[in-house]
Amino acid sequence: MPGIGTKIKDAAAQIFVRAEANGVFDKLPAFKRDLSEYPELAVLAQNYQTIRDECLALIAGPVKIPGMDELTSYTSGGIHQIAWKSFMFKSGSFIDSNCALAPKTAALLRDIPGVWTAFFSVLEPHQHIKPHWGYWKGFVRYHLGVVIPDNNANEKCWIRINADAWDRDDRSAIAQGEKYFWHNGEAVLFDDTFLHEAANETDEVRVVLFLDVARKMAWPLALLNRFFLWIAHQDKSVKEIRRNATIKPA
Repeated sequence: MPGIGTKIKDAAAQIFVRAEANGVFDKLPAFKRDLSEYPELAVLAQNYQTIRDECLALIAGPVKIPGMDELTSYTSGGIHQIAWKSFMFKSGSFIDSNCALAPKTAALLRDIPGVWTAFFSVLEPHQHIKPHWGYWKGFVRYHLGVVIPDNNANEKCWIRINADAWDRDDRSAIAQGEKYFWHNGEAVLFDDTFLHEAANETDEVRVVLFLDVARKMAWPLALLNRFFLWIAHQDKSVKEIRRNATIKPA
């Protein structure tokens, strides 16, 4: 998690790793297609066309959407050194000026509890996000297909996850992972701490609505999770992300 001291961050992360291992909350499969545990997210797929229309207007408009590598030194290099951009609605708190550019989508997001990060993830043609692990088991990640070229008829837009690869020195284990092919208006959840990669192998841009949502768990652990998330999102690196993600006037 950005900005929390390494020892504190690792100790906090291990609390949730052990909780999952002890069955305090369920381990997710590679891809969770049944979103009934998070019914508050259903409103997004129900309003897919509205979200898509606002997204297409942004992409076609004069605004410059920043690249992932522009957001902060914390995200520079590595997986972010590709043509991958982020129109951010929320990073800990909402970016009001950005929200004004897609007000209907922003209004939907403001009504959903537990969302800590929300943005349009814009992956340009022929880009590959190489295998990596995420950082916090207290999140579930939500993807809604918003602009998927040819609705993935040729299965060239995908994300692959290996939910059982834990050796951080062996990213090749991704080859044994499960692939999910995005579709317009279709949503999926997954655990970002699993080894994963993604690609857009088409000639057109691919956009998903990307959320990090506080994971559902028993109340004492949920409160601890909220506490750690609140601390992390007070850090200067997250404030830097919000500042650099703010769309500048054309």
